[in-house]
Amino acid sequence: MNDIQLLINELTKFRDARHWEQFHNTKDLALAISIEAAELNELFLWKTTEESELVDRNKLKEELADILAFSLLLAGKHGFDIKEIVLEKIQKNNEKYPVEKSKGTSKKYNEL
Repeated sequence: MNDIQLLINELTKFRDARHWEQFHNTKDLALAISIEAAELNELFLWKTTEESELVDRNKLKEELADILAFSLLLAGKHGFDIKEIVLEKIQKNNEKYPVEKSKGTSKKYNEL
């Protein structure tokens, strides 16, 4: 078993012990990811770039863990292989953002 599957199994065991699967439909897991991402963003609200680099690391870890946990649960619910879907996305982004056109710019692929 790989590390990612171990995490999904541990999350599922935690969830199931509390009978929370009933709340973990696709819509609500997606909303939970978005809400946790907003809580992550809140750590940086009204801070300068320099101040943002000094954000409380424990709070950063907690919010990032929440986002990852819900993301893993959603992927597990749909039987997605995390490694596979991330590598597929990297490949798509390689095609959309070729190095010779995108290096050093933040332009979106359709603006390159």
